[in-house]
Amino acid sequence: MHWMRLLAMVLTFVVDGWLVTELRAEEVEAATPGTSWDKKAPGDMGLDAAKLAEFSRFVGGRGCVVRHGYLVHAWGDVSRRADVASACKPLYSHFLFKAVEDGRIESLNEKVTRWERKLQDINEPDFKDAEITWRHFANQTSCYQLAEKPGAAFDYNDWQMALFWDTLFLKVYGASYDNVDEQVLHPLLTDQLECQDDPTMMAFGTKNRPGRVGISVRDFARFGLLYLRRGNWHGKQLISRKHAAMAVSSPLPNSVPRAGIKAAEMIPGQRSLGSTEKPDNQTDHFGSYSWLWWINGVDREGTRFWPDAPHDTYGAFGHGGPRAMWVIPSLDIVVSYNDANLRGWHSGETGPTNQAMKRLMAAVRQP
Repeated sequence: MHWMRLLAMVLTFVVDGWLVTELRAEEVEAATPGTSWDKKAPGDMGLDAAKLAEFSRFVGGRGCVVRHGYLVHAWGDVSRRADVASACKPLYSHFLFKAVEDGRIESLNEKVTRWERKLQDINEPDFKDAEITWRHFANQTSCYQLAEKPGAAFDYNDWQMALFWDTLFLKVYGASYDNVDEQVLHPLLTDQLECQDDPTMMAFGTKNRPGRVGISVRDFARFGLLYLRRGNWHGKQLISRKHAAMAVSSPLPNSVPRAGIKAAEMIPGQRSLGSTEKPDNQTDHFGSYSWLWWINGVDREGTRFWPDAPHDTYGAFGHGGPRAMWVIPSLDIVVSYNDANLRGWHSGETGPTNQAMKRLMAAVRQP
């Protein structure tokens, strides 16, 4: 039999040790949700229902699993809108890419001082923060509030995220805390995704950490599906394929060190998006940080971020794991959950997030 004819009948391939048989294209056409999710039974999507139930019991909280664009498993109240903490950060990079594509900013390498001139006036005599670019902000290498120069080290901190958010949404997009949902979030993203539960960038209101995203797990899964589909939604590119792919495949090299703890001057009145530590330096990048997404990279010791997940897995995580959305392109799967039992988005093979991923892999039927 000719190999192309055979390929048309059935695709069988190995994904990081998992032998997976894809459903025939004529049997299941990948879907994109409209005003509500189309649902399919797990078995129809090549998943084991009992093992999916075991997976969701392990995760806890509330959540959903999407495969081939269909909602195949859900638990808890998937419509409840709630803060996702740091898992919201990929939405910031999304709107940064959008600003470049729409011509609002010149490039990812544009200096942020074009929009926030106060960066030119701090940390004399070298005024290092005048060199901060959008690329630095969106990879947490700006070293804002630390002694290192922009680009010299990785510093995961919520002071720079607040400055990034305020500069991007209030100055580049010209919105305010009061109208950013109506002027930016909804028309440029969530309305186009036909989100069901009114996502907001004011999860705690305009007076308490503005910029924190409140979104339901089923709506957050739509955002994950958008990136799984390389920025395409119902045939329309909401963001370019180039940026959608780059966002989840460009980890910082392990040659970039973690920043130290020597504090530096910040703009007077600088707020934080969450942590109030000074200086704030929460974690290393482990060779797995890409444009505010976490991907399944390899650290300086050669250890895989999530050893039991396919190598192409990527996701967004808040509060160390209980609020998350992750994507497995090679299996055409999106997972979203909140208030989960998973504390520790990265702690090796025994870590709860890796263990959750391992249980999901067990639910994928093998031939």
